Parts: sequence; C-alpha cells; structure tokens
Amino acid sequence: MDAQRTLAADNQAQACSQDWWRGAVIYQIYPRSFQDSNGDGIGDLNGVTERLDYIASLGVDAIWLSPFFTSPMADFGYDVSDYKGVDPMFGTLADFDTMTRKAHELGLKVMIDLVISHTSDQHPWFKESRSSRDNPKADWYVWADSKPEGSPPNNWLSIFGGPAWEWDGVRCQYYLHNFLTSQPDLNFHNPEVQDAVLDAARFWLDRGADGFRLDTVNFYFHDKELRDNPPLPTGMTLTGVEPTNPYSFQHHLYDKTQPENLQFLERFRALLDLYPGSTAVGEIGADRDVIGTTASYTEEGKRIHMAYSFDLLTPKRSASYILQTIENMEAGLGSGWPSWALSNHDVVRVATRWGEGAELDRFSPLALAFVTCLRGTPCIYQGEELGLQEADVPFDKLQDPYGIRFWPKFKGRDGCRTPMPWSRTHPGGGFTTGTPWLPLANEHLARAVETQDRNEGSVLNRTRQFLKWRRKVQPLAKGGIRLLESEGETLAFLRLYNNEAVLCVFNLSAEPVELDLPQGVSTLTPLPGSGFSGVLEGKKIKLHGLDAFFALAG
Repeated sequence: MDAQRTLAADNQAQACSQDWWRGAVIYQIYPRSFQDSNGDGIGDLNGVTERLDYIASLGVDAIWLSPFFTSPMADFGYDVSDYKGVDPMFGTLADFDTMTRKAHELGLKVMIDLVISHTSDQHPWFKESRSSRDNPKADWYVWADSKPEGSPPNNWLSIFGGPAWEWDGVRCQYYLHNFLTSQPDLNFHNPEVQDAVLDAARFWLDRGADGFRLDTVNFYFHDKELRDNPPLPTGMTLTGVEPTNPYSFQHHLYDKTQPENLQFLERFRALLDLYPGSTAVGEIGADRDVIGTTASYTEEGKRIHMAYSFDLLTPKRSASYILQTIENMEAGLGSGWPSWALSNHDVVRVATRWGEGAELDRFSPLALAFVTCLRGTPCIYQGEELGLQEADVPFDKLQDPYGIRFWPKFKGRDGCRTPMPWSRTHPGGGFTTGTPWLPLANEHLARAVETQDRNEGSVLNRTRQFLKWRRKVQPLAKGGIRLLESEGETLAFLRLYNNEAVLCVFNLSAEPVELDLPQGVSTLTPLPGSGFSGVLEGKKIKLHGLDAFFALAG
C-alpha cells in the first residue's frame, strides 16, 4: 500500500511538472535592451545570465527571450537568417547553454521566440529559392506571377505598409511578405518547409529550451488560390493594428488563419510531446476571429498549449471593456487555455496606455496583480515590475522601421523597447558602459532597479511580494474562473480549484469604493500578505483607489 501511495505521489508530481506552464508567470526579455555585458550598447545573452538572479527574485516561473538568432536585424531579429545560430551581437551557442543552465539551476524555465512564418531575405533558403524557378527550394516561399498588366497577384497588404508583394527581377515573379520586404513568407503548403522549421525547433529543445513563443502563429498558411481580401465589414475592427494603417481596412480572410494551419500545429504539438514538460504559446495577430482561433489552436492535448491576442493590449481600460473581453474569451474558449498580457515589445506600455494620469506606484502593482490572477498564463514584459511608462523617442533616434514608416501618428515600437534602467547613478543606467542603441529615458532612470530595491513600498518590491504570495494560493494558478457582477470601475471574479474558491476584487479607479458581498458568496475569510489594503468590514468590502482585495469565499 505504501509503495502504491509513493507511486501515485510520484506520478502526480511528474504530471504537475509537465503541466508547469498552466498558470505559470512568464517574464519576457527583449535581449537588445536588457543588459549589455561587453559595452557595445546592445544587450546580449551573457547580460541575461548576469541578471537571472534578479529575475528569479521576482517570483516568476519562466523567461521568454525575444529573438537572438543570426539576423541582418532589419526587424531586430524577427528576420532570421539562421535558425540554429546565435547572432554575434548576442553571443554564441555556448553563451545560450550557460544561460539556460543557470536559469534551470534557479528554477526558471526558458522559452525562446520562434519566428517561422517568414525568414530574412538573407537566409540561404531564400537565396536559393529566388535563384531560379526550378531549384530544389523554388517552392519554399510564396511566389506568384503578376497580373497581365504587371501589378501584384492580389490586393493583400503588408502590416508594415504598402502591398504584401515584392517584385523579384531574377525569377520575374512576386514574393509574399506580410511584414518588411526583406521578410519573405515561407510556403507552409510545402511539407519540406514544415519539416525544416520543425527541425529548427527540435534543435533548441535538444539544447535545453523548455518551449517557444510562436510569433504570428496564425500567419503560417495563405490561401492557395490567392483570392483578394474583401473590405473590413462596417463595425468590425482589427486589434493590434493602428487605424491609420491601410491594413486595418481589409477583412483578412485569405492571407492568414487558414484551416491547414491546424494540421501543422498538430505536428508541432507531436514534436513538443517528445520532450515532456515543453510548451508553446502562440501570438494570434490581427485576426478576424480571435476567440475562435484561440479555441481551435489551443484545444486541449491537440495543438499548442496556449495563445494570446491583443485584446488587452489596447488603449481601452474601462472595467466594462475588460470584463467583456474576458467574458467573451471564457465563453468561446472551450477546452483551450489563454495567455494574458498587458504589455510587450510591440505595444505602448500599460503604465501609459491604461495608467496615464494615475499614481503609478499604485496603478502598476494593481495592473500586474490583475493580469496574474486571470485564468490563464500571464506574461510580464521587462520593466512592468518597475512601473515603466512608454519612453518618448524622438524621430531622429528612431530605429523601428514600422514607426519610421507611419510617423508621426504612430511612433512605432521603440518607446517600449528602450534599455532597462538598472542604476540611476551609473553611466548608461547600469545597462551599458557604451552608447545604448536606444536612449534611456530620464523618467526611467528615476525608477531604476537599484533605487526601487531599497524602497520597501516600491513597485518592484510589491511585485515580488505579490508574486511570491500568489504561488501559495493554488486557485490563482490552476483554477477555473467565475466572473461576478460588480459596480463602476471595479472587477470581481472567483478562482476555483479543488473545492476552494478565492474571491479577487480590483478597483481600477482612483476613488475609494465600498461593495456588497457578491451574489452567491455568503462568507469571506480575507487572505493576508498580498500587499493590497482592501478590507472586509461586516458585509462590506472596502477598497482604496487602485486597490485590491482577496479572500477565501464560502
């Protein structure tokens, strides 16, 4: 009997370890801007290794590294020219191994950004593909003849501006690019392409990676017939795309999110399943049916483990909008599992988008607590734990081709990608001893890690306190969710797990509120230690502005 109990316990522990991603907190690192170890002004893998102790101190479970692969850097690593190499500006494969080993010693999983919808035009695959119409890789990219009068094959547009087709004078054909002209799209209808990108994923899993963030996971396949996209229906909007960008004028029925992608994602999952405990989170970009796509891509046990969209990466922050977003996702997700984020390397930081005018030392811990209490796997972007706002990068300092193309209405992504401020007093903010690739913002230096580390009530230390407290409250990671009616700018829900219910209440306004017990909740036992000051007085929940309350519910 004891042996059986031991075996059952071991099996449960193994299942939990393989299920680590469910409710884990992932910390996103943009390596160019995290820590420079050699003084060239650009962050690198050795810099990440230097700061892993800091990351572990936050109480997160995993890191996600934006691309560090060999690349001409036209889109800062999202244009890959060698899937199995580390770009020299970031270090070497040995540096990756060292970083991964230390991360694992600290209990951190390592996820890397896999960009396989497209490559750089400098990738050997593309160089061979464009060399003729009959070479072995001629069909590895999306090539098409012009219309009789020489115009592109159809009306598809690039997110980065202009047509999604570029003429090639060698093949005398157009090739598809959903982003920069130097980022040609791979042809996933070709099984050899699928095999090649799966082989690249296998390479990193063999080196110790614990999983992947899949860039633009719904962009892998295009419509074989190359049909024109119709106009966007009246009343419909695309999240994640600026309304001034013509890309938002189209209903993207044919250039992405094709049904064939489901079969490929099943192949990808089969590969992951060969490496127990590995996982994948997909980015669903500018989709016409975000919830339906998330549900089908994350159907339990069949495809990728989780996915996120841009629905909470928007300028809107009203409680009703947020509640509706979560409600819609929960209603349509089926057996799938979401991932949530309020900031990343592509959007204006949440402290500016949602927190403008608010007291950041109160707003930022609240926003972080909120996103890590939702059902799903939360991602925190570097600097959120400091309460960093969007930096204002002047036009002459811009690096982002997207921002340069759509300036001044859209300033691009550089404002959320400026270097991490480690020290207020050291040259280069402790990020570099050289000239940083993007300027450090003065307002960021005032929020440097070194400064906040010494202040018990800082955003940084409140983040640490909350995430370590969250780890002890199992329903916040693994449980289901029941959304509750709440007044004004407040949000309330129950997280449910193993016959335990935890009530979470958030006040998004700057004004204090007093709430009745939610319907269906008869007793509450407050949970201390979260760092928030909401209290229960009789049958009333009282919260200060930008405050939260947590309790066991009966």
